[in-house]
Parts: sequence; structure tokens; C-alpha cells
Amino acid sequence: MFDIASSLAGFPAFALYFAVSVAAVLIFMKIYTGITPHDEVALIKENNPVAAITYIGTLVGFALPLASALENSVGIFDFLVWAVVAAIAQIVTFLGFRAFYPKVSVRIKNGEYAVGVKLAGVSLVVGILNAASMTY
Repeated sequence: MFDIASSLAGFPAFALYFAVSVAAVLIFMKIYTGITPHDEVALIKENNPVAAITYIGTLVGFALPLASALENSVGIFDFLVWAVVAAIAQIVTFLGFRAFYPKVSVRIKNGEYAVGVKLAGVSLVVGILNAASMTY
């Protein structure tokens, strides 16, 4: 027989980790948009698809290791440490990319797809490798 109480026994832990995860994503989005010279959110509101592509690539690149940290962490503090690592990895990715493409922000503002898709792809690759590295 189905016992809903048994199924929901883990709900408090789920709610805590989910809430902290959502907060981590929101904080990361704020920090990331503060670090980039262009305002992704404003550009997206202006219907700039390149800004949307790069922003989503970065967010997924952050969310992948975040999910891995959720699965592998031994507690909420451990999870938060690895969330910070994931955020740093994405920020360093953008800064490293900008070293090779110094006009990346201008090119994103101008709607240049090639650089935007490449940045999104690099962000995803870093996120995938970061997530795989967190499977300790």
C-alpha cells in the first residue's frame, strides 16, 4: 500500500536544499551580471538573442555542477562550498574568454552570434567538467 507519510519524510531536506539552490542561482546571476561589462538582463529585455544564449549557457554551466554538488555533498555547508567553487569556475571562464576575445561584450551587444555561441559552449563545457569533477 502507498504510504504518503513515508514518501514525504525527506521533504524538509528537499525543501532546504532546493531553497538554498535557488538562492545560490539568484546570487550567482547577480554577481555574474555585475562582473560582465555588459548588462545581460537589459540586453535580453531589448530582445538581444545573443545575450540570452550566452546568459543561458553560463547559467546551465553553473547549474550542472550545482546539481552534482547537491547529489554528492555531505551537508548544507559542504554544498555551499561547492556552489562557490562552481560560481568561481564560471566567472573565471568568462574572464579567460574575455582575454582571448577582448571585445566580447561589445560583440554580444551588437548581436554577433559566433562569439555568443562560443562563449555559451565554453561555459557549458566548463560546467560539465566541473560537475564531473565533483563526483567524489
